[in-house]
Amino acid sequence: MAQRFALIIDPVGDSEERADYADTFTVVDATAPALSVGELSTQRGDGVFESIGVIDGHAQEILPHLERLAHSAALCDLPVPNLAQWRQAVAVAEAECPPGEAVIKLILSRGVEHGPTPTAWVTAAQASDFSSVRETGVRVVTLDRGYDLSAAERAPWLLLGAKTLSYAVNMAALREARRRGADDAIFLSSDGFVLEAPTASLILRFGDRFVTPEPTGGILHGTTQLSVYEYLERRGFEVGYKRIPASDLGRADAAWLVSSVRLAVAVTAINGVDLAADHELTRQANGYLLSPRD
Repeated sequence: MAQRFALIIDPVGDSEERADYADTFTVVDATAPALSVGELSTQRGDGVFESIGVIDGHAQEILPHLERLAHSAALCDLPVPNLAQWRQAVAVAEAECPPGEAVIKLILSRGVEHGPTPTAWVTAAQASDFSSVRETGVRVVTLDRGYDLSAAERAPWLLLGAKTLSYAVNMAALREARRRGADDAIFLSSDGFVLEAPTASLILRFGDRFVTPEPTGGILHGTTQLSVYEYLERRGFEVGYKRIPASDLGRADAAWLVSSVRLAVAVTAINGVDLAADHELTRQANGYLLSPRD
């Protein structure tokens, strides 16, 4: 493939059924200008997105990603995406991916300011090489996200449960983590509960039980976290969700950050305190995550 593939989508209604949506797709030069200067995705970050990992031309966890895209769109009062149309668009992009690891991004924007319709597009590109960090793990610090655990329910206009294009805070958190000598961060609620990382879900191990923060309070339900849970359950481990006090981080036997493209990386230290890392289980889990999955 070229360095990047791009496809503009003319969105149809969520209830419109067709045998083929190809006439709603336009392949564009990914290196050339394609968006209006009035596009609200770039002016205000007003839109939602998903990143789908691709392994040897096979897009992973397509339906969970599409369902989360639709959930984010609903929270942002965007038109509900037609999942069949988007699934076909993913298939088109999937066919353009090279061997090895790639990433497909889905973007649904409010559109052009004062325009009648949203803007939608899909891109495909070679993924960054995360093989080293999967082996070595990451050191993290905890950062106050500035909201208590009930903020998402109390103030839905904060869009805490949506995967929006407004990622400036997430990127600022990563920069702050690096200023503190770490590689990544774990957000805490202002009332002292564990949330998620800026670009990943968190899984903690306590003995033979694995837990992740409940996908409430503005936490995205991670698609890769679900796949890791499937793998762990097949291994006979107990998995679950719970409210996790920040004080429990130091009691964990191991911890991982998991996401669609970086996959599973072990946490090796929290706030400068070393944490035991199960590198063998990490390798095994990533072996599963690198296998074709729907």
